[in-house]
Amino acid sequence: MTRAEAKERNRRALLDAAFEVVSRDGYRAKLEEIAERAEVTTGAIYSLFGSKNGLVVAVVADHLRPHYEEIERAVPADLDLLEAVDAFARHYRRGCDAPNARSALALQITLLDMAVHDPGLGARLGESIRQQEGHLVELFTGRPHDGGVVTPGQAQRLVTALRALFVGLSQGVILGLADGADEQYFADAARALASGMPPRQS
Repeated sequence: MTRAEAKERNRRALLDAAFEVVSRDGYRAKLEEIAERAEVTTGAIYSLFGSKNGLVVAVVADHLRPHYEEIERAVPADLDLLEAVDAFARHYRRGCDAPNARSALALQITLLDMAVHDPGLGARLGESIRQQEGHLVELFTGRPHDGGVVTPGQAQRLVTALRALFVGLSQGVILGLADGADEQYFADAARALASGMPPRQS
């Protein structure tokens, strides 16, 4: 194994171990346990990620990247805005039934807890999430809607609103608090939100 291969192996092992430990323990997660699970030293964490917070931010980016790549594949480029929002909503709802839905929710709740206890980490997490959400802004920008096309500013506001809608709904579904919130429900709610968007807002 080359040095580059060993470094990537250690990085991948640390991300996987940190996902498990952080999802369970939140801000109380111990670097020693993460390193032990990954079969590396704690020094490897500092070498690869700089700090515990750096590792947590990397875990979030690693977790979100395939999520947004799947969304891009689920929402074809030839759809207008409402069709795209509908496809996005249905894809998001299907994710609530995925085998890892509960562990993803556990990580989400844990990260909020960590951000409350460490505002510096919260700021870094927010920036990382905004960078990933930039893919959604691009996904909706330029789509036909109500006689015009969606501007970047409109897409940004829409993504913020959709995130709030879907995070709340998905938590309800996973925890059994949203009876009847099927794909059609998600799609109808998202379409209603997007339909109220002014057509030519700057």
